[in-house]
Amino acid sequence: MPDRPSVLLTCAGQRVDIVRAFRDALARRGEGGRVIVSDLDPLSPSLHSADLVVQLPAVDDPGYGQAVADVAAREGVGAVLPLTDLDPVILAEAAPLVAAAGARVFLPSPETAAGCQDKWLCHEMLEAAGLPSPPTWPVDGTDRDALPYPMMIKPRIGFAGRWIHRCSDREELEFNLARTPVASVLQQALPGEEFSIDCLASLDGRAIAAIPRAMLQSKGGEQIKGETLDDPQLVDLAARTIEGIGLVGPCTIQCFRDGDVILGITDINTRFGGGFPLPLAAGGDYPALILAMAAGEEVPPRLGEYQSGVVMTRFLSEHILVRDGDTLVPMAYRDEEAMTGGI
Repeated sequence: MPDRPSVLLTCAGQRVDIVRAFRDALARRGEGGRVIVSDLDPLSPSLHSADLVVQLPAVDDPGYGQAVADVAAREGVGAVLPLTDLDPVILAEAAPLVAAAGARVFLPSPETAAGCQDKWLCHEMLEAAGLPSPPTWPVDGTDRDALPYPMMIKPRIGFAGRWIHRCSDREELEFNLARTPVASVLQQALPGEEFSIDCLASLDGRAIAAIPRAMLQSKGGEQIKGETLDDPQLVDLAARTIEGIGLVGPCTIQCFRDGDVILGITDINTRFGGGFPLPLAAGGDYPALILAMAAGEEVPPRLGEYQSGVVMTRFLSEHILVRDGDTLVPMAYRDEEAMTGGI
């Protein structure tokens, strides 16, 4: 990897935490790599924390995959990772192009990536692998009087908790279905407690690490308070899921458990989870391990090697920028220039 030490993070959005973690990991390797990011929004905070910003077309542009490969070839990129749910399937499909440009895409096969995004396909994929999935039905052709209420309406492809409704009876179900503008599934609402497991899988689909956390508080689908757990059952579930469906790279698995019974896996995200700073603080240095894998180094499993009882409570932060012609620059830079007379 010395000649391809950089990492490209696509649709980077607000994930300053991940950008900074990769910058730190690259600095520790000492190979001169850069964190390169892309995002269509010029005010995305991550753009002002990276070493280099590149322009990519919209994710639905037919040339998106080739554009990623071109950046990888031009900028010495060794690893490509998505930071949102907008482009994992597209990047997975473009993996051969990116590989030809010398970089590795840290995503599973396009079929698995699509299965993780689509709630119905995910249910089928989990059941086929012998993994627990909540009872799930299609909206059309289902006898809604016979459903085991309470039920959840969930978009087949959704994000940030949008268009999810909990319904206590058929009347409430019909009311919300009539107002849901996206293709959805019906899923039994599970009792018990919800957990997330932040995972890392090797490029050949082996479980490397899994750090469970309690979901203490979330807003808009984003965890703002959580705690890492000493929980071998959840670590084992994560390892079986990674290797059962062939996950690759960073991924987050969400599930419900009642007592010591796993009731179902409700979500799999083929990217870093929203609570990324918590497993990082607990010893899950996933950026460093990803850089090592991109360099062709052997990374042995380290399941269970993390610190439990680490608590995260989040708050807002910001970049303050000013316009300098067509460019946004940090305000501190302009203040210093004013104080020194531009010298």
